[in-house]
Amino acid sequence: MKSVVMVLAGAIVLGGVASAQTSDRGYVEGVAQSAFGNVTSQSYGVEFGATIRPTLQVYGEFGQIRDVADTAFTTNASTIASALAQVQSAAVGFTAKRPVLFGGGGIKFRPATTMKVQPYVLGGFGFGQVKNDVTYTLGGTEATDSALAPYVTLGSDLSGSSTHPMLTLGGGADVPLGRMLLLDLQYRYGRIFGDEGISTNRAGVGFGVRF
Repeated sequence: MKSVVMVLAGAIVLGGVASAQTSDRGYVEGVAQSAFGNVTSQSYGVEFGATIRPTLQVYGEFGQIRDVADTAFTTNASTIASALAQVQSAAVGFTAKRPVLFGGGGIKFRPATTMKVQPYVLGGFGFGQVKNDVTYTLGGTEATDSALAPYVTLGSDLSGSSTHPMLTLGGGADVPLGRMLLLDLQYRYGRIFGDEGISTNRAGVGFGVRF
C-alpha cells in the first residue's frame, strides 16, 4: 500500500510540473491491472481514444483478464476430481480457471479543471468471451479428453467458451508526463451478462502517448 501511495504521489507531482504543449487530440496506451472479485489475478490490454469535445472522448479497449473463476466453478471441478480418484488408481490433480477476452468502447467524460491532472469517469459496452479452462492430471500427467472418456465427460459448465455482452463503468485520472507521455491511474468495473452473470474489477495503470 505504501508503494502504491508513493507512485500516485510521484505521478501527481510530475503531472503538476509537466508541460501541456500538446493538442490532446487522442491517445493510445498499454494497460496493466490487478483483477479482483471472485479471485485475484491480473489483466492486460490496450486502450485508445480520441477527443471529440473539450470534456468528451470516445475510447476503445481490448484485453484479457486471466481468471474470473468463482467458488461454484472451482467446486464443480473439484467434485469431478474426487470422482476420478474413486474410479481409477492414479493420483488426481486439477486446475480450474476462467480467463476472459474482452473488447468494447464508450464515452469518457473529463470535467474542466485548472489542474494538470485530469480526472474522468467513463461508461462503455462491448463483449466478453469467457473460457472454461479446466485441466486434470492422472499420475502427474495431463489427461486428454480420450484419457478421461472412460470415466467422465465434462459438461459445458466446465469446458468450452461463450461470448456475452459486457458493461463497463469506471473512472480515474490522466497524468501528463512531459509533452506527449501519459500515465493513466484507473479503475474499471465490468459486468458480463449471460445465464450466469460475472462481475469483474480491474485497478491499475496505463502508460502511453498523447497526440
